[in-house]
Amino acid sequence: SLKGRAMPKCKTGLALSLHLAVTVVLCVVVYKRLKCPQGTYGKAAVAADSETCSEIGRDILQQGGSAVDAAIAALLCTSVINPQSSGIGGGNSLTIFIHFVGNVKIINSRETVPSKVTSGLLYAYSTKPFSFFLLCNKWIGVPGEIRGYEAAHKLYGKLPWATLFQPTIKLAREGIKIPEVQAVLHFSLFSLFVCPFRKLFSDKKGNLLKIGGTVKFEKLADTLEIIANNGADSFYSGKIAEDLVHDVQQAGGILTLQDLAMYKVNVTDAWTVPLGEYQMYIPPPPAGGAVLSLVLNILKGSSPESFEEKTHFYHLYAEAFKFANRLKKYIRDPKFVSEDVKDSFASKIRAKIKTNITLIDYNIPLNTTDSQTDDDPSRSPVSGGTTHVSVLAEDGSAVSVTSSINRVFGSKIYSSQTGVILNNQLADFCGRVNISPGEQPPSSFSPSVLKSKSKTLVIGASGASFITTAMASTLINHLWFKKSLKEAIDDPVIFVDPEDKVMFEPKWDKVKHLEYFYGWGHKITRFYNAVNAVEKDCGCIYAVSDTRKNGKAAGY
Repeated sequence: SLKGRAMPKCKTGLALSLHLAVTVVLCVVVYKRLKCPQGTYGKAAVAADSETCSEIGRDILQQGGSAVDAAIAALLCTSVINPQSSGIGGGNSLTIFIHFVGNVKIINSRETVPSKVTSGLLYAYSTKPFSFFLLCNKWIGVPGEIRGYEAAHKLYGKLPWATLFQPTIKLAREGIKIPEVQAVLHFSLFSLFVCPFRKLFSDKKGNLLKIGGTVKFEKLADTLEIIANNGADSFYSGKIAEDLVHDVQQAGGILTLQDLAMYKVNVTDAWTVPLGEYQMYIPPPPAGGAVLSLVLNILKGSSPESFEEKTHFYHLYAEAFKFANRLKKYIRDPKFVSEDVKDSFASKIRAKIKTNITLIDYNIPLNTTDSQTDDDPSRSPVSGGTTHVSVLAEDGSAVSVTSSINRVFGSKIYSSQTGVILNNQLADFCGRVNISPGEQPPSSFSPSVLKSKSKTLVIGASGASFITTAMASTLINHLWFKKSLKEAIDDPVIFVDPEDKVMFEPKWDKVKHLEYFYGWGHKITRFYNAVNAVEKDCGCIYAVSDTRKNGKAAGY
């Protein structure tokens, strides 16, 4: 089983010691002789969805903050720079590697199902899918974002709690120039729907702000200031909680004060997955790391070189994802880890895949009603309601955190008294049989930390179901095909949707592999995703934020 898998033991301790010593010496010699290449860093780095947020995280590190401190500050910033992607009205999952301890912890602060949820919510969607848009006020989960920050900071924070909030409070009060990604999304959204917070993104005449226009988040700044000064409890009880619940219920939502008061995060050990020379640390279900691990396990050992070999590899890749899609609906079931992620199981699937034709029957029924989790990039040119931050600190500690409000601007419900944009995470249960109060939704979240003897790779992605594809593509390109981190992230990606449609990024238009895919029976369409990663290799730190979302990393 992948769960709890221990590091392989060497037959000879001396051989391991000698190998490690040679590796360290080699890294030191190379580092001293060549120093670090231009564009890399020597001490620490942060990769977020925007340059501003990466820089805020970097500044926190330079002030003596921990990797956790930097991640919190960068995520708070994202709630202002890219409010369509994440915010304190959502939830997150943190994978935290502490260098001096050597273990990896998972802090799961995803949203939970409110106590007053009814089974009819999922039934309405299954019978009338368009009701998803009509019931947006009913999809709001109990926000866990702030509790997640609190738990991580109590365990691994160094700077005062309030310090992490100040850069974003300043941004929110002074206003920001609307970046391209945000402008495109809010303009396309608000042109179609009359949303409660359209006024926030409009000028005094009521016209929607465009790229470069200034938007202020003054109510959110007030809320953040209270939380900064009084702690996380002030969000889950007291005036903020009362105002938030009032606004949600006024909009037809079912969130209650008791739901907020009862919210708790889950702190667990990470799952450990062997991946070549690395140990990959991932969050357990209901996150999506298990599915990612299975896909990589099916594909391992493939090293295509010729055009024909590469074409067959991409075919194998697509087939592996078709099988993985059939397992996603089981991800909330603890039994999911019993057989489906074993090496022998992956080998059986690999043996079933034909080299020149797509195979539909994998003896697991296809659930075509499963919705894409987290957000819906197919409705916009970039992944919308999710963000990712990767941090590597000077002491070698690392944080990989994915945060979401689900779809673009979440539920589209805006709390005018608190400035909080609410999530619609309960939509992740669509296509499932039931939904229970207190339950966390299934997710494609896969914030990961990979460790080898001399390297650390901190990686994650946004993009709903595209997260698994984006990460698999990047890891395969970087670790197996030896592309640079930037090349691996920039490389065109293939995605397989729940209906077995193989989706290609536009860059694939001129690639001849497509001719074979059509001939082998694959259905074709296109999409986008985003990956942010930081890697330390022989003393040099490479940090890349995905240009698909106009991101840019920062370090020192």
